[in-house]
Amino acid sequence: MSDRKPRVVALLPMKANSQRVKGKNFRRFCGKPLFRWILDTLLSVDQIDQIVINTDARHVLAENGLVEGGRIVIRDRKPELCGDDVSMNLVLADDVANVTADVYLMTHTTNPLVSSETLGKALAAFREAQSLGRADSLFTVDKVQTRFYRADCSPINHDPDNLIPTQNLEPWYEENSNLYIFTLDSFNRTRARIGTCPMMYEGPYFESIDIDTQADWDFAEVAARYLAEKSKETIQ
Repeated sequence: MSDRKPRVVALLPMKANSQRVKGKNFRRFCGKPLFRWILDTLLSVDQIDQIVINTDARHVLAENGLVEGGRIVIRDRKPELCGDDVSMNLVLADDVANVTADVYLMTHTTNPLVSSETLGKALAAFREAQSLGRADSLFTVDKVQTRFYRADCSPINHDPDNLIPTQNLEPWYEENSNLYIFTLDSFNRTRARIGTCPMMYEGPYFESIDIDTQADWDFAEVAARYLAEKSKETIQ
């Protein structure tokens, strides 16, 4: 492989409206607009060369003090790509077709607690797996070991008549929409952020909170305060 440093571009899509928590991307979360949490984290990662915000809310970003410049590029979302029912892969396809990179890292404003350390480790894990031919993309997951049932109360992954400790159940892995890493080639093969040979990456549980509902928002605020206190204790 070449010794040239790969060009890493972070894709941060951001729309003006949201269905379940109105205006959540710009609502204040623990002292600053929600979008600033992940944006500030991305800016703190040296491996990331550019951050591309694909949005229909340039004016709202400006009202919140964010304009294009430095490592930040703001792309106005095409009208045909606006709306709640548009696949995110179509938005990403527009970015990938117009922004050159060796590696794309995609995340959301609704993942405020992701740390720069986790982003760096995920990038390193992907680059290693890619160099060994073991992966063409990466996505983050939460490991789940609990008892699942169907709507008709029939068990899915366990035998109610022969209970075993949950830690001995087969682990399942939930895609948490926290982070995706891929290349142009992998995206072109599937037209999706997950390629044909993906790897799963399990990060810290509290960091993986994805805010879709008001309950998610409330839990994320509690987690943010907990992580802040834990950080203070570590420093002391």
